[in-house]
Amino acid sequence: MIEFRDVSKSFWTGTQRKVILDRASFRVDLGHSIGILAPNGTGKTTIINMMAGLEKPDEGEIVRTSRISFPLGFMGGVVPKHTATENCRYIARLYSLDPDYIEAFCRYLCGLEEYFDMPIGTYSAGMRARFTFSLLLALDFDIYLIDEGMPGTTDVEFNRKAGSILRDRLETATVVVVSHQPETLEKFCQSAAVLHKGKLEMFDTLEEAKRLYDYETQS
Repeated sequence: MIEFRDVSKSFWTGTQRKVILDRASFRVDLGHSIGILAPNGTGKTTIINMMAGLEKPDEGEIVRTSRISFPLGFMGGVVPKHTATENCRYIARLYSLDPDYIEAFCRYLCGLEEYFDMPIGTYSAGMRARFTFSLLLALDFDIYLIDEGMPGTTDVEFNRKAGSILRDRLETATVVVVSHQPETLEKFCQSAAVLHKGKLEMFDTLEEAKRLYDYETQS
């Protein structure tokens, strides 16, 4: 479970204060995946980072009682000058997991071959996306955090393998996905919320959320 209790968050842009959340309260229960719809630049990534514990709220409380993933695509825990092998084994130890298993899993899923033993800083964007997604799936979480959907890769075989593993995981795991595109949420979520001017309004169905989101973005 993740619960936001009267959470507020804002940033100073240099000319004005940008409000991300204004006393927002909501809860993500295990077994009930949700989506958050918001236009670009309104704070979707900040909310996901707060769920993961990477950023703190200005006010309020965030309660976590489950194993929560780092956001899909987040590279903050990966050291670019180290190889994928070294990063896998380091992350495995952080989560008290078997380094041999985590390395073998990522090697299988990535399909990076000899590049797996090269520094991640030398990777293309697509290679980094494959490695990050593989590392995310190698770790066992109750709640997976996804920012703007799956990483885009042109590797058909990777997409097939990763998609199959993710579908298996989602049978027992919960997903929180934030996006500016309602179509992204349709793949994962039973219900959704709309973020607009710091207010987060929850809906029982994605269709209800889409109607408000379309109205807000077009008005």
